[in-house]
Amino acid sequence: MEISFAGKRALVTGAGKGIGRATALALVRCGAEVTAVTRTRADLDSLVLECPSIKPVCVDLADWDATDAALRDDVVGPIDLLVNNAAYVSLQPFLEVTPEEFDRSFSVNVKAVLHVSQLVARGMKSRGRGGAIVNISSQASKCALKDHTVYCATKGALDMLTKVIALELGAHQIRVNSVNPTVVMTERGRLGWSDPAKARTMTSRIPLGRFAEVEDVVNSVLFLLSDKSAMTNGVALPVDGGFLAC
Repeated sequence: MEISFAGKRALVTGAGKGIGRATALALVRCGAEVTAVTRTRADLDSLVLECPSIKPVCVDLADWDATDAALRDDVVGPIDLLVNNAAYVSLQPFLEVTPEEFDRSFSVNVKAVLHVSQLVARGMKSRGRGGAIVNISSQASKCALKDHTVYCATKGALDMLTKVIALELGAHQIRVNSVNPTVVMTERGRLGWSDPAKARTMTSRIPLGRFAEVEDVVNSVLFLLSDKSAMTNGVALPVDGGFLAC
């Protein structure tokens, strides 16, 4: 199945590493003009070295005013495709959760998604040509995981935010969906799950018996952004090898 985004403009948050970086590069390969957003300048610099056509934007999405200034239509231009990938992960047992970690997690994982989606969707609506938004959620939105109290809560909130945005923007032909992966073998994922005994506690619950590769998630994102999924709206798509089916 061939997917082309020729003539489309895409914005990807959390584009410096992992899923976000791979998504930005894949969108370029599919013909899109891509704006990559992250708060780490060094990551943006290396991304632009790898792919000079990418437009870099360095901003901390937890800063509402700075995000407003950086992602206005007159700064980044009209956007047709949005991938909300930026996320903050801090693992704490329930009884040790701090107000600071709670606020930081919700600020990035939920509030920033709402804000960036507002900025982009207003332009989509005013131009009247529709659009597509994909939020990177997690299987943690559907299944309780030890020491993931706040992370699970933010991803559960993100899934419902996705559905409500889909409901409200559907009349404007703006589709909004989420992708909900299991553990993904990014650099961070490989580091965090390198211990075979720890990995088996999760892979033993996945019918396919393995973790997701980055391209597994990217391919799902590309599908949901494309016209191949023109009637798909408001869904949370598991990319988990069957973890949530059991």
